[in-house]
Order: sequence, then C-alpha cells, then structure tokens
Amino acid sequence: MVRLKDIAARAGVSVMTVSKALRDAPDISAATKARLRGLAQEMRYVPDAMAQSLRTRATRLLGLVIPGTVNPVFARMLMALEDRTTELGYELLLAHTLDKPEREELHLRRCLARRVEGVLVAPVYRMGQQPSPVYQELRARGVPAVLLGHPAPHCAGLPFVATDDVAGAHELTRHLVGLGHRRIACLAGPIAAPWAQERYEGYRRALRDADLAPDDRLVFHAGETIEEGFQAGLELVRERTGATAVVAANDMVAVGAASALLSQGVRIPQEMSVAGFGNVRTAEYCRVPITTMREPKFRLGVAALDVLAALIRGEAVESRRLRAELVSRESTAPPAG
Repeated sequence: MVRLKDIAARAGVSVMTVSKALRDAPDISAATKARLRGLAQEMRYVPDAMAQSLRTRATRLLGLVIPGTVNPVFARMLMALEDRTTELGYELLLAHTLDKPEREELHLRRCLARRVEGVLVAPVYRMGQQPSPVYQELRARGVPAVLLGHPAPHCAGLPFVATDDVAGAHELTRHLVGLGHRRIACLAGPIAAPWAQERYEGYRRALRDADLAPDDRLVFHAGETIEEGFQAGLELVRERTGATAVVAANDMVAVGAASALLSQGVRIPQEMSVAGFGNVRTAEYCRVPITTMREPKFRLGVAALDVLAALIRGEAVESRRLRAELVSRESTAPPAG
C-alpha cells in the first residue's frame, strides 16, 4: 500500500508538503501540486478515508435507508442519489428496512454509529401516533435528515421530498371522468401509508368535482403489491359493483388487478378501464399497457440530496412536493355504450 511518505521520498519533499498538495492547500504552488498529484496517481495512491475522518472529524458519509431496491420507484431514485452524492464528494451507506420498523431503527442507529454527516430515509409507515425514539435521537444529536416520502407521526418535524399524490390522483381520476366513466372503483393502498391516503383523497376530490358521490362499495383495500392487486381485482369482479373503470394505489396493484380481470374474461379497456400510479416499467409492458401517473423518481432523488446538502451547510430548508404527469396508454378508453 502506497503511503504519503513513499510519495515524499520519490519527490524529494516532506510528507507535509505532499499532504498539503493533495489537500489543495493555498500555500503550495500550482506547479508543485500538479507534480505531486501526478506522482500520486502514477504510484496508485489511495487516501485512507478512516485516517482522514479522524483528522478532520468529517466522514463524508451519508446514510440512505430505504425499503429495498426491488421497489422500482426506489431503484430509480437510488441512481439519482448516487450521481448527486458523487458530485458532492460524499459516499452512500445503503441499508434496506424491508418495511419493518425494527430494521428501520437498527439501520438508523448504525448510521449514527458510523457518524454519517446526514441521513436520507424512506419511513416505514405504521399505525400509531407515538414518535420513534431513534428519530428523536437524530434530532437531539443534530444529524441532518430528510424523508424520502411523506411525513408520519413517528418521524414528524423532518423536512421531506415527495410526490404531490393528491394532485396526481385527482388528475388521473379526472382523466377517467373525462372519458365518460361515472362508476369508478378505487383499489386503495395501505391504510397507514400517507401516500395511499393522499391518493385516495385525490380520487374522492375528483369525484366530488364532477358531482359524482363517492360510493364506499367501489373502494377496495388492495395494499401495494401485484399479488394484493390480483386479489383485489378478483374481489372487484365478484362484487359486481357496476364499475366501468378502476384507479389503483400504484402500478403494481394495477398490474395485478388487470391480470385478475383478464383471467375472469373481463376485456380491458372495452369492459373495464384500468389506471395505476408511478409509471414503472412493469406497467408499460403489461399485456395491456397501463395508463398511469409518471412519478418524477430521478428528480425526487436529486431534490432530496439538494435539501440534505443545504441542511448540512446549516441553511434553512423547506419540504418539496413534485408533480406527477399523466401517461395515457391502452388500458383506458370511454365506457362501452
């Protein structure tokens, strides 16, 4: 392993001169810096990050705690976060919660133990109103933190970056109303998840704006996975609600519901229009491509990192909501007759 003193010996200068040159200290000439940096590169010198952090008390580490990269929304967001952290000179310490509160607490405490300079976390939503001790500890230690998603009681008070789900669901439902649908079912997401509550609220507002009374018989609790969407789709067929269109909590639920409808001989969109939320690839390449709202996944990641960077600099920040865009595909059409 090449050390600073090895470079100093080759260059015929002191170790301090090499150290200052590599740190871009102002009292070293540009020519000397260029020569020593070139030599360090030639000798394949790699800085000791642990030693640097002990000296400067800056780890250049950021914690990233998300449900998992199998979720296509977070997979795309992760690409943006990696790009932006590299630009800013940080490294990401990635951990997965698998949507389990105990893993969320474990990984946040590990971030604290590694002395990260900031944390990005997608909250694990749960029932109850009690603040989480680990989030209270983040605030007590003054660790900058930004939520990737909507705030919840257990992590209240932290800035967040999220999609404007009310506006998105409102636009999606209004699209179906505009096609002529009057009986529009809703496959709602997890009860404890604020994003699911907001999408349900957007659906209801669009119905009221169109003078259509919300009907509880058209609302089914579907969760957020393809499997849960499939079961909700079967229930929708069994209940015979007279619905001609359905809005799903997300694209995965929409794909599952569409598969269930097709398995029961329901033609899409001739007999039932289907719409999702998120614009993941699975929905685009479904047997019948799904109409959806395109979440700005990459821009959400960039915005979250920018907010966190501002917090680290000690600046005042505000939470941000980004708008989703309608993507109309073959799964929606005017109702028959």
